[in-house]
Amino acid sequence: MFDQERLTVEARIRAILTAEGIPAQEPFAWNAIPFSGEWGLALPLFPVAAQEARAGKKINVPARTQEIAALLVERLGQPEGFARLEAVRGYLNLYFSTAEYSRRVIDAVLEQGPDYGRGAPNGQQVMVEYSQPNTHKPLHVGHLRNMILGAAVCSILETAGYKVVRANYPGDTGLHVISWLWNYLKNHAGEEPPADKLRWMGDLYAEAVRLLEDNPEYQAEMRQLFQRWEAKDPDLLALWQKTRQWSYEAWETAYQILGIHFDLYYWQSDVDDAGKQVVAELIARGLAVDERPEGPVIVCLDELLGLEKETYRVMIALRSDSTALYATWDLALAIRKFSDYDLARSIYVVDVRQSLHLKQVFKTLELLGYPWTDRLFHLPYEIVNLPGNVTMKSREGTVVLLEDFLREAVRLARRTVEEKNPDLAEDEKDRVAQAVAIGSIKYPLLARDNTKIATFDWETALDFNGQAAPYIQYAQVRANSILRRAGELPASRLPAGDLAPAEIQLIDLISRLPAEVQRAAADLKALHLTNLVYDLARAFNDFYNQCPVLNAPAEARPARLRLTAAARQAIQNLLVTLGIPVPEVM
Repeated sequence: MFDQERLTVEARIRAILTAEGIPAQEPFAWNAIPFSGEWGLALPLFPVAAQEARAGKKINVPARTQEIAALLVERLGQPEGFARLEAVRGYLNLYFSTAEYSRRVIDAVLEQGPDYGRGAPNGQQVMVEYSQPNTHKPLHVGHLRNMILGAAVCSILETAGYKVVRANYPGDTGLHVISWLWNYLKNHAGEEPPADKLRWMGDLYAEAVRLLEDNPEYQAEMRQLFQRWEAKDPDLLALWQKTRQWSYEAWETAYQILGIHFDLYYWQSDVDDAGKQVVAELIARGLAVDERPEGPVIVCLDELLGLEKETYRVMIALRSDSTALYATWDLALAIRKFSDYDLARSIYVVDVRQSLHLKQVFKTLELLGYPWTDRLFHLPYEIVNLPGNVTMKSREGTVVLLEDFLREAVRLARRTVEEKNPDLAEDEKDRVAQAVAIGSIKYPLLARDNTKIATFDWETALDFNGQAAPYIQYAQVRANSILRRAGELPASRLPAGDLAPAEIQLIDLISRLPAEVQRAAADLKALHLTNLVYDLARAFNDFYNQCPVLNAPAEARPARLRLTAAARQAIQNLLVTLGIPVPEVM
């Protein structure tokens, strides 16, 4: 933002150092001064003094750094764009003009609009694999964190300048599918799903589990069906494809409600044969031990790596009956990803309980000699509990279905909207309730570190006065209201007089947005942005309460209106990046 002024100061510093016979470092390493009511840059001069010492000059480096800093303060005077300079413990500190810095921050936001905070394209392509539901099972609350975290990470990376490939990897093969198909053929043949497809399919799966557990004699029927599957029986495959489509259609409805989309689907069935070929290669190269038919195909990773401490343990690559399992599929999928795309990174958003499994897969691929294994990254997340630490188990049918959860969120949000703004039109109330509901679900799951268990409760999620999405959404709605009443936005100008502390705090938080986007992308942590957007909403409310805008003195009103518009834009940009709806009214 002050790049030209900084470059001008750098040139003057080099000239001063040269005139004094002091070698200048290349390049200068400027740091932002921690905000404490004013903004500035700090230049550490230890490298300059150290370079003098290395050149043979007999000096006390710490004392010399302060001498150089004091010399620069004396010679530089007051460069354009800066309010003051100081030499402190070997640092040259330059503080910006508060008024000019504020104007530039606000101008940047209003000129860039929705692009404020967006990084320039960096030429790196990243794939994020997330959601990964199983067909023939329900979507429940336990799936939410994966979906929401994965979508937010994609958006953050994209905003930071990466080209992102959003990939879904559903489980459409395996015992759960065969169980469902067995129950369908035995007890529901020819039935078509009702409108509520996922609930119906989930009920049939839970029924299949109960029947098979209570009636051991049905296992023979299951084995026969599995043999038909392995033989690729055309009638069974046709039924599987038809019923798989029912799951897909139901998912897409849920994804649309949550504002989630994918660029491609990799199905487990797509990599079944390829996975078995990888296992055959492992055996041929002596990396896997084939114990079939008495036992499975195993990769003794710790033994292969010569590790005495148990680290990777033993990975099962293929079952004793030669059927595939997750390791089989995941080996082939990783290879396919890097065959299909030139990836700087492949990110797996997967339950923390699969950490060992993915470590084993990644290490096995490394042993096979693939050069991109250092670009595989597991982003783990912990489970979501409901109040009372209730967890979901689809095998038992004791899940809180996602559809029911979303419906309850909208119902509760609609009730709150009705209380707060009963004069809204009915269709507007519905739109606002939907936006508040989705925000109330997403924000608490993103604001909690993904490696920690999240316990969800409606009272906290729908709080208009706490760290929750409705509070943040309402702050930007309040800014909307001010700006609608104000009419046309004034042109850029310097603030009149000294800025109030609430104005300075708000401007500082707005200015942090671009750097925080980059930090969130580097750390793959959405909570950096959930924290910032909450702090912004709180700072805007403080500003609103302490600094009149529409009724401000004539000389202060234009700058405050522009600050209001900048705050609204910054909040909106962060909400959009997090995938949280931005209502116009509430």
